[in-house]
Amino acid sequence: MEYNKEIKNRLRRIEGQVKGVLSMMEQGKDCKSVVAQLSAARNAIDRAIAVIVSTNLENCLRESMEKGEKTEHLVKEAVELLVKSR
Repeated sequence: MEYNKEIKNRLRRIEGQVKGVLSMMEQGKDCKSVVAQLSAARNAIDRAIAVIVSTNLENCLRESMEKGEKTEHLVKEAVELLVKSR
């Protein structure tokens, strides 16, 4: 699978969020603020996972349908990936 620019940009923003959390820790920010930023980073990671899985599923479905293959296993695999990521 080729990862597009949008997905890579999402991950760069997450990287920035994590660096921001480290900076907050070095500045001695309070626990509540640090945890809030970590939670925001975790939510961004969850969204990135969803985008990656859905994009991959779309591509796999398209290829399988063009070949006349069944697609049920692809959907099941995508759901399993999402469940495992939680």
